[in-house]
Amino acid sequence: MRSLLGDCWRPHLRKLGAAAFFIGGLLASPAIAAEQHETSAGAVTVERIAGPFEHPWALAFLPEPDALLVTEREGALRVVRKGRISRPVANLPRVYNYGQGGLLDVALDPNFAETSRIFWTFAEPAGRGARTALASGRLVDWKTNRPRLEDVKMLFQQQPALNSGFHFGSRIVFKGDNTLFITTGDRGRANLVQKLDNHVGKVIRLTLDGEIPADNPFIDQPGALPEIWSLGHRNPQGAARRPADGAYYTIAHGAAGGDEVNRPEAGRNYGWPTISYGTHYSGRKIGVGTRAPGLEQPLFYWDPSIAPSVAVFYEGDMFPEWKGHLLVGSLKFRLISRLSFDDGKLAERERMLTRAYGRVRDVRVAPDGAVWFAIDDAEGAVYRMSRAQ
Repeated sequence: MRSLLGDCWRPHLRKLGAAAFFIGGLLASPAIAAEQHETSAGAVTVERIAGPFEHPWALAFLPEPDALLVTEREGALRVVRKGRISRPVANLPRVYNYGQGGLLDVALDPNFAETSRIFWTFAEPAGRGARTALASGRLVDWKTNRPRLEDVKMLFQQQPALNSGFHFGSRIVFKGDNTLFITTGDRGRANLVQKLDNHVGKVIRLTLDGEIPADNPFIDQPGALPEIWSLGHRNPQGAARRPADGAYYTIAHGAAGGDEVNRPEAGRNYGWPTISYGTHYSGRKIGVGTRAPGLEQPLFYWDPSIAPSVAVFYEGDMFPEWKGHLLVGSLKFRLISRLSFDDGKLAERERMLTRAYGRVRDVRVAPDGAVWFAIDDAEGAVYRMSRAQ
């Protein structure tokens, strides 16, 4: 693209990203030579699939080869098919595009083939501030350049809304029993996290229609919000369900250290801001230290912080060496971390693609077992990692 039109056109191309699809590929993602890297599974090839995007946040594969949804934090949802980027999906609610807020996660209904429904989280404007929100809608005409949403429904709105651009959490995971989890961050208001009368710093569990499951742990507790599944979370932007046993895991940002992998269970308290394995950015101690009665310990933590963005369990066939392992994106060190369970203990085994591309915001495993990832920059892109031939 640079060779055709020059750098001065780059801002305009981002705004006219839909044209890349509409006019037959003239403005489609530029061809960039694939690169090879060494990993524990041998040589891999990384190729740029599509871009530029305005701070891409999440990926979700559609039921067609090389087709996926990409959210842009600034507020656009795009369809990518064979590297070509659609115009923004129509009828998306307005987002609060400030700080870490914006359009965030996206996921397909487990029965997408029958329902055409997708779910997404976003920072929703509310009064003078914003709140983490969950919505759903039917995605139609996604095989054209005029994709749109129909039957949009709001399913969850975090209480309270806060005048803050920090820590929205927002990762969606389906539990497999017609319910789903979403994560919420502490919004920079750590004093609210240990209280059950708000949704700040919590894992939320809902039915796919936004109702409250009858077996949620706090449903009968006076003064507690019944949507809450667990509490004591700082900013869990990563979450994943392990296919082997259905176990649910979250990956949360610490402050200066103390990024955590947890397995949130019903009614449990994961400690923030009372305990942490990190410190405040000033170096000051957090809470009472690393342990306290009634508070859960992380399965694994990073110190110093890697700024973890996402997590996915690898269950593909392309890299059998990684089966059952957890892949975690890092914003700070611009890499993918691979963790595995040995004798029930989680340990980091490898850091891949260190500083090779950019801030890794999302990582997903494609149906063929390739690993796709999104780079969160002003001119972000989506890449595919496959086994070198």
